[in-house]
Amino acid sequence: MINRFVALMTALSISTVVAAQVGTTVKEGAKATAEKAEQYGDTAKSAVASGPNKSLDKEKARIHKAKAHHHAAAAKSAAKQIPK
Repeated sequence: MINRFVALMTALSISTVVAAQVGTTVKEGAKATAEKAEQYGDTAKSAVASGPNKSLDKEKARIHKAKAHHHAAAAKSAAKQIPK
């Protein structure tokens, strides 16, 4: 429940920032937001998990963080290409 709330708040904050952007910028920004929300979810799961699931959830969170960074960088470079 909390993960969905965090995802919703993150999506709302990102959507207001990228509302003026077009095309690839919006798409990559949404992907970055989704990956970040999944990262937070996996981090929260690993905090309460024990045994092998804990390390698995931590690794999933690291992967989502890397993907979010990639999508955010792609959105930033796409935004630079939009004519002013």
